[in-house]
Amino acid sequence: MTASATNDWTPVPPELAASRLARLRAALETLAPERLELEDEDHLHIGHASAGGLGHYRVRIVASVFAGKSHLERHRLVYRTVGSLLRTDIHALAIEALAPGEPGTAAA
Repeated sequence: MTASATNDWTPVPPELAASRLARLRAALETLAPERLELEDEDHLHIGHASAGGLGHYRVRIVASVFAGKSHLERHRLVYRTVGSLLRTDIHALAIEALAPGEPGTAAA
């Protein structure tokens, strides 16, 4: 990374960040999750100029719609669900998608 890339990074205004997170949550709520955790990870990517002002998010979702689906199928379903947000709001999305009763689904 060059020094100019680091200097070109500008944090997203808080109201825009909150609005993006709300749109992401609303999209994922259509999967009827039993549990949904979203984390804005933009602060971990300071200097990542290639993001073009789009956000970095982590999602942990537990929903019955994932039962019987492979890891890849679950990720594809999440990506289809947030579809248009990938063009307007999301640069990177880390996904943990689980079905109820699977290891790791207990509340933190």
